[in-house]
Amino acid sequence: MTLLLPLAMAVALATDRLLGEPPTWAHPVVGMGRYLDVFRLARLPPALGFIAGALAWLGGAALVAFIALWLEGWVLIALQPWASPLRLIGAAVLIGLLLKPLLAWAMLAEEAMAVETVLAESLEAGRARLSRIVSRDTSVLSATEVREAAIETLAENLNDSVVAPLFWFAVAGLPGAAVYRFANTADAMWGYRDEREWCGKWAARADDALSWLPARLTALVLMPPSLGLLLREARSTPSPNSGWPMAAMALRLGLRLTKPGVYTLHKAGRPVRAGDLQAARGAARQAVITGTALMATLAWSLRSGL
Repeated sequence: MTLLLPLAMAVALATDRLLGEPPTWAHPVVGMGRYLDVFRLARLPPALGFIAGALAWLGGAALVAFIALWLEGWVLIALQPWASPLRLIGAAVLIGLLLKPLLAWAMLAEEAMAVETVLAESLEAGRARLSRIVSRDTSVLSATEVREAAIETLAENLNDSVVAPLFWFAVAGLPGAAVYRFANTADAMWGYRDEREWCGKWAARADDALSWLPARLTALVLMPPSLGLLLREARSTPSPNSGWPMAAMALRLGLRLTKPGVYTLHKAGRPVRAGDLQAARGAARQAVITGTALMATLAWSLRSGL
């Protein structure tokens, strides 16, 4: 049984590489988004908005956790993986297939590299492609800034879409990964900085809390050359978490990454140029392998009593 979750992680990543994302109708994250979209966040008094948003979040998280727990329990009861190695493998395959939609490495890498591909056609095409994966206004970005934003998004989502779901899967099984993905989706959909802010405050803080340790682990598996520099640079961003993987990527590649008017990471680094997105993808791929091995070891250790 100690090998069940590590094997399921391997199955999930292999499925991600071979098959990519499931169809929209079968994607659990799409279902989470539909649930969240039911609640029309409005301008409410801070206390009322916070309570309403928290209750809606807690209801969705409980539903997601229940479904994931039921599915995981069904696999364990049906296959009884402790009975034989063959049953263990069968259970790992099924749980790995259920885990796969909760992480997305192949799509993340593909979307980031697509920005570089279309930049070769025109700056406008690069801006338009980047707008699919970032929330900032891309219409005035230079080619360098487009590449910077793509690298930053690749690094930040390396945590959100790979390392953090695997971390919570290692800690709490399929329900852990599902609740984390719900929290991250809720923050993306409800984390407004306008009159609706208090309605999404709980969602934003929950995502911050659940991402706190995984973001720092993501930075470490990116293997930056200096932990001291990483600690300093990671504090440059407004977010308590996203600065860690982005700073680690900047330091690893020796690049200066900037979001105009917000932050600059590794000021001593060189400007981003053509080819750096490929290098960033390579660093991220190595981090996925290292991070998965780390999370598999964590899952094994927690269940073997070490």
